[in-house]
Amino acid sequence: MSARSLNNVNIQSITLVPTPREIRQQYPHTPSTRRTVGRARETIEKILDGEDPRLLAIVGPCSIHDVRAGFEYAQRLHALATELQDALVIIMRVYFEKPRTSVGWKGLINDPFMDDTFRIDEGLRIARRFLLQLAELGLPTATEALEPHTPQYIGDLIAWTAIGARTSESQTHRELASGLSTPVGFKNSMDGSIASAVNAVKSARQPHHFLGLTELGRPAVFGTTGNPYPHVILRGGPRPNYDAEHIRVCEAMLRESGLPVRIMVDCSHGNSAKEPARQADVLRDILGQIEAGNRSVFGFMLESFLEEGAQPPAADPPSLRYGVSITDPCLGWPATETLLREAHARYKPCLAVRRAEAPNTPPP
Repeated sequence: MSARSLNNVNIQSITLVPTPREIRQQYPHTPSTRRTVGRARETIEKILDGEDPRLLAIVGPCSIHDVRAGFEYAQRLHALATELQDALVIIMRVYFEKPRTSVGWKGLINDPFMDDTFRIDEGLRIARRFLLQLAELGLPTATEALEPHTPQYIGDLIAWTAIGARTSESQTHRELASGLSTPVGFKNSMDGSIASAVNAVKSARQPHHFLGLTELGRPAVFGTTGNPYPHVILRGGPRPNYDAEHIRVCEAMLRESGLPVRIMVDCSHGNSAKEPARQADVLRDILGQIEAGNRSVFGFMLESFLEEGAQPPAADPPSLRYGVSITDPCLGWPATETLLREAHARYKPCLAVRRAEAPNTPPP
């Protein structure tokens, strides 16, 4: 009989990490951070319910790799968000985990020092500390749920969650979304299929049971009620899918499934062929559809950082150019500010019409 091991055959190392409760106790909420997150979630829910007619904007870097540059960006975005809040609800995109098509840097939580040391324990601490900084500033945040246990560490600081194109078809992520405390957007799949996102929305609205991790770090079966606020994100595929015809197709699929007809458009990724400047073309097309009477598109996403473009991760992280993405290329801040101001100016007349139609809608 063979003496070959039957357990952990391909495991090289096992490193214990703190429990979610330990990390939360080390970096706890304050009254102001609770207000930031709670009010933002309530606002997004009202937008999805049609009670708040403002446009939702998820704006920020493709990924966070440098929290100093990330915080400088957050300060600029917060000032602009405050100025434009009568028509736009701006939430900062803060992505700590990156799904890779094959291999590559998997994000700040997985490898916070970008040196292949994979200090996930430190990554969790850095991520939570950064989210607290932004919430204290008064800027709500959005992220992608990728690793199923991560929300137990940082989920209480997030206002809106995305499930990416690579995982929208995953049963694990649909079950996870059904129990998340935030509204959740599902992106269409990498091949451009909208049906996968519609099916994900349908699934996430239902109760599920799945194996998860408690705050104390113990495995447990989680039973969910179903998430009342999942929605579709059109992000393109081999071809863009933000045009009026694709929007109509998505609307019809949602109606046929008995789901709320609420659509977000990702101006990056397949819709812009990952060319930062083309995000402006996508957003302007969406604004044109709204001006022409579209009522299903409630928000958009932009990938944006301090400086335009992208750079590869470096063997020497301090040599990286400050404020430049190390994953997908982003719009720079000047272009971002100009585009958001344009969206605000063009949407305000539409907002006035909607408020006139629903005079009891409370102001922001």
